[in-house]
Amino acid sequence: MPHRIVVLALDGLLPFELGIPQRIFGRSIGSEPLNGGRKLYEVVTCSIRAPGPVHTDADFTITVEHGPEALATADTVVIPASYALGPVYTEGRLTDELAAAFAHIRPGTRMVSICTGSYVLAAAGYLDGRPATTHWTSAEHFQKLFPAVRVDPDVLFIDDGDVLTSAGVAAGIDLCLHIVRRDHGTAVANDVARRTVVPPHRDGGQAQYIQRPVPDAQTAGTTTARAWALGRLERPILLRDLAQQESMSVRTFTRRFREEVGISPVQWLTQQRVERARQLLESTDLSIDQVARDAGFGTPTSLRQHLQAALGVSPTMYRRTFRTTVGDSG
Repeated sequence: MPHRIVVLALDGLLPFELGIPQRIFGRSIGSEPLNGGRKLYEVVTCSIRAPGPVHTDADFTITVEHGPEALATADTVVIPASYALGPVYTEGRLTDELAAAFAHIRPGTRMVSICTGSYVLAAAGYLDGRPATTHWTSAEHFQKLFPAVRVDPDVLFIDDGDVLTSAGVAAGIDLCLHIVRRDHGTAVANDVARRTVVPPHRDGGQAQYIQRPVPDAQTAGTTTARAWALGRLERPILLRDLAQQESMSVRTFTRRFREEVGISPVQWLTQQRVERARQLLESTDLSIDQVARDAGFGTPTSLRQHLQAALGVSPTMYRRTFRTTVGDSG
């Protein structure tokens, strides 16, 4: 059976964010022969009172057919942002209607918030003692309202196992793609990203907001260097090599790169090599030694260390999870 995603639509919701789960999870298709091209998720939208209208922050309302009882059927609950949270936002407590709706949720259900949907999770007690994020403009208020939550305002999303939170708008896409990747591997997530025409992967630790002036039209960027690096990840790449591709000093290149990407060149390279390793582990029968070399980590030990740090699993375990036919024992 497909994994059931139930999206809770609250008054004051942002239509863009309400559509993210359907667009990402609803388009996730299993690859042959494992799933026969079938949908991997079933997405259902509900409200705390339905059937009936739910007001949005735009000049229209939407009609939702399912009521809060749909939450009892969820494997994952997604709560998009709302601009009309009332006492959830002002006092940090659920309304009676929301509390009654949350009572339907089964223990062990995966909980996900997009943007200020994190206020609802926090008010319901799901974030106590946990790391979480929200939109950067709300982070200070969020932390004061929920002091038991370990708020990180500088990341796109946080995966804390069965509870996941994201920053605003596009970061919700990043988080949903991350969940697909976690559930079904890189190939499925990349396929969804290609059809959605969005980047297949932005690491959760990437900065959600970088305050900088609009660059001058004549200012050189780092796009050429990144493209050059992606074409040779299997080889040693030094910082000065990257800087040379843009005819910059190492210092200028490093500063410009961080301004454009939000992380350092070294962090970015590691992310790209982890993604390359994941693709090779999923789609080929190459030995672990060869995957390490082709991804640019050099040795199996280095590959294991980086994959463990990024995903919490070994290369062999990752392959066993996301590939049906394995050519080596790792």
